[in-house]
Amino acid sequence: MYTVGTIAELLDIPPSTIRFYDKKGLLPFVERSRGGVRQFTEEDRERMENILLLRRFGFSIDEIKEFVHLEERGPSTLPQRLAILEQRGQALEDEIRSLQETLSLLEKTCRKYRDL
Repeated sequence: MYTVGTIAELLDIPPSTIRFYDKKGLLPFVERSRGGVRQFTEEDRERMENILLLRRFGFSIDEIKEFVHLEERGPSTLPQRLAILEQRGQALEDEIRSLQETLSLLEKTCRKYRDL
Protein backbone atom coordinates (compact mmCIF):
# COMPACT_ATOMS: atom_id res chain seq x y z
CA MET A 1 0.00 0.00 0.00
CA TYR A 2 1.11 3.51 -0.85
CA THR A 3 0.26 6.79 0.85
CA VAL A 4 -0.58 10.03 -0.96
CA GLY A 5 3.00 11.21 -0.40
CA THR A 6 4.52 8.04 -1.81
CA ILE A 7 2.25 8.01 -4.88
CA ALA A 8 2.96 11.70 -5.45
CA GLU A 9 6.69 11.02 -5.31
CA LEU A 10 6.42 8.02 -7.67
CA LEU A 11 4.40 10.06 -10.18
CA ASP A 12 6.44 13.23 -9.70
CA ILE A 13 3.42 15.37 -8.86
CA PRO A 14 2.53 17.36 -5.75
CA PRO A 15 0.37 15.59 -3.14
CA SER A 16 -2.12 18.46 -3.51
CA THR A 17 -2.84 17.28 -7.06
CA ILE A 18 -3.88 13.87 -5.76
CA ARG A 19 -6.04 15.44 -3.07
CA PHE A 20 -7.63 17.73 -5.68
CA TYR A 21 -8.41 14.78 -7.98
CA ASP A 22 -9.90 12.89 -5.06
CA LYS A 23 -12.05 15.87 -4.09
CA LYS A 24 -13.27 16.11 -7.71
CA GLY A 25 -14.34 12.44 -7.68
CA LEU A 26 -11.62 11.08 -9.96
CA LEU A 27 -10.36 8.50 -7.46
CA PRO A 28 -13.41 6.44 -6.45
CA PHE A 29 -11.23 3.34 -6.56
CA VAL A 30 -8.92 4.43 -3.72
CA GLU A 31 -9.61 2.79 -0.37
CA ARG A 32 -9.21 4.54 2.96
CA SER A 33 -7.98 3.22 6.26
CA ARG A 34 -10.18 3.35 9.35
CA GLY A 35 -8.50 6.65 10.12
CA GLY A 36 -9.45 8.05 6.70
CA VAL A 37 -5.96 7.83 5.18
CA ARG A 38 -5.95 7.09 1.43
CA GLN A 39 -4.32 3.75 0.68
CA PHE A 40 -3.16 3.23 -2.90
CA THR A 41 -2.42 -0.16 -4.41
CA GLU A 42 -0.13 -0.77 -7.38
CA GLU A 43 -3.24 -0.90 -9.58
CA ASP A 44 -4.31 2.49 -8.17
CA ARG A 45 -0.88 3.90 -9.09
CA GLU A 46 -1.38 2.71 -12.66
CA ARG A 47 -4.84 4.27 -12.74
CA MET A 48 -3.37 7.54 -11.46
CA GLU A 49 -0.84 7.41 -14.32
CA ASN A 50 -3.76 7.03 -16.74
CA ILE A 51 -5.52 10.04 -15.21
CA LEU A 52 -2.34 12.08 -15.65
CA LEU A 53 -2.17 10.94 -19.28
CA LEU A 54 -5.76 12.01 -19.86
CA ARG A 55 -4.89 15.45 -18.45
CA ARG A 56 -1.89 15.61 -20.78
CA PHE A 57 -4.19 14.73 -23.69
CA GLY A 58 -6.23 17.81 -22.77
CA PHE A 59 -9.22 16.18 -21.10
CA SER A 60 -11.14 18.32 -18.63
CA ILE A 61 -11.76 17.17 -15.08
CA ASP A 62 -15.36 16.31 -15.99
CA GLU A 63 -14.23 14.31 -19.03
CA ILE A 64 -11.73 12.40 -16.91
CA LYS A 65 -14.42 11.74 -14.33
CA GLU A 66 -16.65 10.26 -17.04
CA PHE A 67 -13.75 8.14 -18.32
CA VAL A 68 -12.94 6.88 -14.80
CA HIS A 69 -16.58 5.95 -14.23
CA LEU A 70 -16.58 4.01 -17.49
CA GLU A 71 -13.45 2.19 -16.31
CA GLU A 72 -15.21 1.36 -13.05
CA ARG A 73 -17.98 -0.33 -15.04
CA GLY A 74 -15.48 -2.77 -16.50
CA PRO A 75 -14.46 -4.22 -19.86
CA SER A 76 -17.90 -3.79 -21.42
CA THR A 77 -17.12 -0.05 -21.71
CA LEU A 78 -13.88 -0.55 -23.67
CA PRO A 79 -15.51 0.46 -26.98
CA GLN A 80 -16.83 3.67 -25.41
CA ARG A 81 -13.44 4.50 -23.91
CA LEU A 82 -11.68 3.81 -27.20
CA ALA A 83 -14.16 6.08 -29.01
CA ILE A 84 -13.48 8.87 -26.50
CA LEU A 85 -9.71 8.51 -26.99
CA GLU A 86 -10.07 8.44 -30.78
CA GLN A 87 -12.22 11.57 -30.69
CA ARG A 88 -9.52 13.33 -28.65
CA GLY A 89 -6.91 12.18 -31.17
CA GLN A 90 -8.97 13.67 -34.00
CA ALA A 91 -9.42 16.91 -32.08
CA LEU A 92 -5.64 17.11 -31.51
CA GLU A 93 -4.97 16.47 -35.19
CA ASP A 94 -7.42 19.26 -36.09
CA GLU A 95 -5.72 21.58 -33.61
CA ILE A 96 -2.28 20.75 -35.02
CA ARG A 97 -3.51 21.50 -38.56
CA SER A 98 -4.96 24.79 -37.38
CA LEU A 99 -1.74 25.71 -35.57
CA GLN A 100 0.31 24.81 -38.66
CA GLU A 101 -1.89 27.09 -40.76
CA THR A 102 -1.49 29.87 -38.20
CA LEU A 103 2.27 29.37 -38.15
CA SER A 104 2.37 29.50 -41.93
CA LEU A 105 0.46 32.80 -41.90
CA LEU A 106 2.79 34.18 -39.24
CA GLU A 107 5.85 33.22 -41.27
CA LYS A 108 4.31 34.81 -44.35
CA THR A 109 3.63 38.00 -42.38
CA CYS A 110 7.22 38.00 -41.08
CA ARG A 111 8.54 37.71 -44.64
CA LYS A 112 6.33 40.60 -45.66
CA TYR A 113 7.73 42.77 -42.85
CA ARG A 114 11.32 41.77 -43.68
CA ASP A 115 10.73 42.91 -47.26
CA LEU A 116 9.59 46.38 -46.18
